[in-house]
Amino acid sequence: MALDNSDVEKIAHLARLEINQSDIDEVTGRISNILAMIDQMQDVDTNAVSPMAHPFDATQRLRPDLVTESNQRDELQKIAPATQDGLFLVPKVIE
Repeated sequence: MALDNSDVEKIAHLARLEINQSDIDEVTGRISNILAMIDQMQDVDTNAVSPMAHPFDATQRLRPDLVTESNQRDELQKIAPATQDGLFLVPKVIE
């Protein structure tokens, strides 16, 4: 799938991006190259490839599930503009 300059200008307008007219040819070429690469990747037969969670056969090291931070709510709420029952009060923003 190849794009022309008018396609790029429409996409830029819809995305609210400003692209200089001098850069349109370069941007069009880059996007066309990306689309060509996607087309090439979609042609690869992956039926014999099993899905995997990670490209390497690695396991994630786990750390002990221990609380390492102390509860500082009372200290942090001292500088809050408004609190009630241990909660931060914020102004209503949705009517």
